[in-house]
Amino acid sequence: MAGCAARRALAVGSRWWSRSLTTARGARPLCAVSGAGALPPVATATTRRHLSSRNRAEGKVLETVGVFEVPKQNGKYETGQLFLHSVFGYRGVVLFPWQARLYDRDVASAAPEKAENPAGHGSKEVKGKTHTYYQVLIDARDCPHISQRSQTEAVTFLANHDDSRALYAIPGLDYVSHEDILPYTSTDQVPIQHELFERFLLYDQTKAPPFVARETLRAWQEKNHPWLELSDVHRETTENIRVTVIPFYMGMREAQNSHVYWWRYCIRLENLDSDVVQLRERHWRIFSLSGTLETVRGRGVVGREPVLSKEQPAFQYSSHVSLQASSGHMWGTFRFERPDGSHFDVRIPPFSLESNKDEKTPPSGLHW
Repeated sequence: MAGCAARRALAVGSRWWSRSLTTARGARPLCAVSGAGALPPVATATTRRHLSSRNRAEGKVLETVGVFEVPKQNGKYETGQLFLHSVFGYRGVVLFPWQARLYDRDVASAAPEKAENPAGHGSKEVKGKTHTYYQVLIDARDCPHISQRSQTEAVTFLANHDDSRALYAIPGLDYVSHEDILPYTSTDQVPIQHELFERFLLYDQTKAPPFVARETLRAWQEKNHPWLELSDVHRETTENIRVTVIPFYMGMREAQNSHVYWWRYCIRLENLDSDVVQLRERHWRIFSLSGTLETVRGRGVVGREPVLSKEQPAFQYSSHVSLQASSGHMWGTFRFERPDGSHFDVRIPPFSLESNKDEKTPPSGLHW
């Protein structure tokens, strides 16, 4: 295909993505494989590989889906921006940005070690800095290829009725940090396959990007702000394994004459080294304002024991916690295993569980 003669590949699960290397400057086509037959195992979006005929399964051809743009070092991406996720490799579109406070313990000021305390505060004083994250839609065609590395139904909300334990999930909705966005453009008027794409976005060729927010998107954002809101991000690295935690307050429900407060938390594990490791155990400590301290141990996470390697360096999942108090803290460790059988513990950065005490109405789910 013209424009894709010389390439280095980006992968989406079992789907090849390519960036043209024919010119040092100018537009670069973004290509995807289509056709019948299974693809061979491929690398992740963070690695590069020359794509030749022997890499292609029989019947596979490359089809251009867009043109890469230069990533923004400053400023933010607008609603309707198409992108490729730099870590998980899926196609997506930006719905709207969030301004979060990033508490990065890797760059915290040096401080003497202190004993762990019941509130979950560690040994470093960490100051939050503002960082941009985006609410995005994931292309449904790419969900099967990333399901083993990132949950595609990670955004959950409480039911809007009397069943206090009912949780519902929105498929193909994610939060993406600014540096994980690889922007591209497309001439396709419906470039992302998602049931909410055309409900939320309208094609307007006079705009850049050419997809603008419909009133339904603005109304949905406003009504569901309480459980969508991303405010704090916590990050810490131990032995080249970086753990990022994003907590979300979901709401309060009454159960057996008491109040139960719910949170979800999204966790991303990243292997920053070339050595292969596997997550084996989790160890959580959960402190509630009511004065209770709970310890939770178990195998893996969400029923999995993911392997983190140079080819597949990241794993992302979501889980939930409930307290009979309006606030609390969580912290803990993940135990990883090396190929030689040795183990090491990776710290989970302490994070607060805070409720929105001024909440007047319960989350409205998918209501418009």
